[in-house]
Amino acid sequence: MNSSLSAWLMIAASVVAEVVGTVALKQSDGFSKLVPSGTAAACYALAIWLMAVAMRQLDMGITYAVWAASGTAATALVGIAFYGEQLGGIKALGLVCVVGGVVMLNLGGHR
Repeated sequence: MNSSLSAWLMIAASVVAEVVGTVALKQSDGFSKLVPSGTAAACYALAIWLMAVAMRQLDMGITYAVWAASGTAATALVGIAFYGEQLGGIKALGLVCVVGGVVMLNLGGHR
């Protein structure tokens, strides 16, 4: 498999780990519940490790931008789908801006 493709797959897995960790963080009730707290910590550690490994092949700026934007958008969508959070007006515009910013960074090219 192409090393660049492998790196992007690691970023995708890292985003999934981050989102799962964030959901576990919400479930931890301020770190008062052991299993969700441990899950959050483990998922965040996995997310950072995967991103660090991916950065061996990818530029730091674009890697972090894609990771942060994807995680933000995915977490917002999980909140809407499973926690009754609302997506309207300014929140929707914010998500569009986050995704648009990453697209603009990608247009600049990377190695």
